[in-house]
Amino acid sequence: MSKARSTQRADGEATRRRILEAAGALIAMHGFAQTTNKMVAAEAGADMASINYHFGNRNGLYQATLIEAHRRIIDRADIERIATAAIPARDKLRGLIAFFLASASGEDRWPVIVLFRELVAPSAHIAALRDVEVAPKLMMVLPILSEITGIPVGTPDLWLCLPCIGAPCLALLLIGRNLPFGGFALALPRDEQVERLYTFAIGGLEAVGENYRRKGSGETTADLQ
Repeated sequence: MSKARSTQRADGEATRRRILEAAGALIAMHGFAQTTNKMVAAEAGADMASINYHFGNRNGLYQATLIEAHRRIIDRADIERIATAAIPARDKLRGLIAFFLASASGEDRWPVIVLFRELVAPSAHIAALRDVEVAPKLMMVLPILSEITGIPVGTPDLWLCLPCIGAPCLALLLIGRNLPFGGFALALPRDEQVERLYTFAIGGLEAVGENYRRKGSGETTADLQ
């Protein structure tokens, strides 16, 4: 590859990164509907043609922004490293929570806000996020939850366990600072934040697993009273 071509490719990648960064910040602030390509181009110091070249159109740019936001918070390689570690499933869960908090509580706030906006009011673009980023990562996490709960990986009940992990972490990161007591929670040492969220998650997972076993044995809540 010639030096000129290598430089051109590096410049193109730098432009793409600037566009994604600008789009993420603007969408977090205004929402996708109110964020135009013209606004993104101005913020990124790029032209409209660059957006079309790298992302195809406005929808392609938004899908790429969602994917980048998820990747910044939860990178697939890090999930795989934790999921394949030779440690008990409960320690893997604690590790996942610690990694999520460390990644999502950095100086860059737009990834959390952009994802939250999309989750609260899902659009057709969430399919791209699901297929490219979310589904492959969940397939690595589900065996961990299965080992903790005793629910087989292919069972719908296991998928319902996922909010036990993600929802409390996301809520703490997104709105914690705006609640009257949020500052106290976020002022806790990171290890203590992780431990509290882990305790919350493991309690929910154990309860769901116990309920699953009761259903399998035909036992009802009334039988226990």
